[in-house]
Amino acid sequence: QVQLVESGGGLVQAGGSMRLSCAASGRTFSAYAMAWFRQGPGIEREFVAAISWSAGRIYYADSVKGRFTISGDNAKNTVILQMNTLRPEDTAVYYCAASHTHLATMRTRREYDYWGQGTPVTVSS
Repeated sequence: QVQLVESGGGLVQAGGSMRLSCAASGRTFSAYAMAWFRQGPGIEREFVAAISWSAGRIYYADSVKGRFTISGDNAKNTVILQMNTLRPEDTAVYYCAASHTHLATMRTRREYDYWGQGTPVTVSS
C-alpha cells in the first residue's frame, strides 16, 4: 500500500511564506504525477498545483500562479509546495495526491489514486 505523508503546515501571517512537503512510502511506487489540493472552510477540495517529471508537465491554479511553486524529487517520490505572499484566502487543509498512471489533465481529484491525510495552513490577516 502507498502512503503519502505531508508536513510543514501551521500558522503564518499574511504576506509570509510556508513550505509544505510530501513523501510517498510503501510498496514500490513510481509516480507519474504528484499534486497538491486544498480544502478551505465550507468549500470543496480544489486543485492547487501538479507536477509530472516524466511528462515534463507543471500546472498551477490561477489563484496561486506566481506565488506558489511546486517541485520535488521524482526518484524519491517527494513533492514540495513553496508558498509565498500568502493571503488569508489561502487558509485551508492542504492535501498531497499521487498517481502512477498517465493523467489526462492532472487537475481533477478523480484522477489521483493516493491521498495524504492533509496538513492545515492558516494565514492570519
